[in-house]
Amino acid sequence: MTAEPTDTARPDTPATDPAPSPPPVRVGARRRSAPWLLMYHSVADGTEDPYRVTVSPHRLRRQLEWLTARGLRGVGIAELLRERAAGRGRDLVGLTFDDGYQDFLDEAVPLLHRHGCTATVFVLPGRFGGSNVWDPLGPRKPLLTPEGVRAASDAGMEVGSHGMLHRELTALGPDALHEETAGSREALARITGRLPAGFCYPHGTLDSRAVAAVRAAGYDYACAIAPGRMTGRHALPRVHIGEADNGLRLRLKRRLHPWRRRPLPEEATTK
Repeated sequence: MTAEPTDTARPDTPATDPAPSPPPVRVGARRRSAPWLLMYHSVADGTEDPYRVTVSPHRLRRQLEWLTARGLRGVGIAELLRERAAGRGRDLVGLTFDDGYQDFLDEAVPLLHRHGCTATVFVLPGRFGGSNVWDPLGPRKPLLTPEGVRAASDAGMEVGSHGMLHRELTALGPDALHEETAGSREALARITGRLPAGFCYPHGTLDSRAVAAVRAAGYDYACAIAPGRMTGRHALPRVHIGEADNGLRLRLKRRLHPWRRRPLPEEATTK
């Protein structure tokens, strides 16, 4: 059986801060398995993919069919957390699409609608209408414009922030860190008319300082990749999904998820 690929979609490794401890779990608090959150990026046919960030529309369709055939439904992260807080949502899977590519609106949204699903798209308000210039290899891909972001929201998709410019938060000074977190949240509110609930760490890198900045900006939750002992509501773990993920691999990833990701403190999903 083929081993599961690494969950990082790029060659950099998601960073954690080993020195400061995360907020302690109160004595006696229960811990729950982290919800199964799937991390997508681009949806397109026939493109170079050195970072494994692209799935074809055909593969995405088959993956959504696999979920629905098992009584599972893909939703945005805010909805998933609300349902879990209410003691429901065991049949829900979180779907996320990072970077805010134009193909999310063109290719992913119609497929999500066809299968009764929604998703969270994490966008970059400082790069609207631009391209993925942070990727030195591979093809340039167009990003959503403000009109595209509003169209995705109007289509029932959750819009979250991926920062302003796709910069690693751990490398930024105080002013730039504030701009990437609070500034991007305010910028999105001007586009969609509402403050986004969710944030996604660019490149999956985070430390205690980055998490504190995201909390201070007012986000209700944040998505990471493999945050280790920093796992919590503002560092939710996800699993990378790529073109190679057929039904067998999805089944394996789902079964391994509780073992590969730390459980969440109960308060992380009952807020």
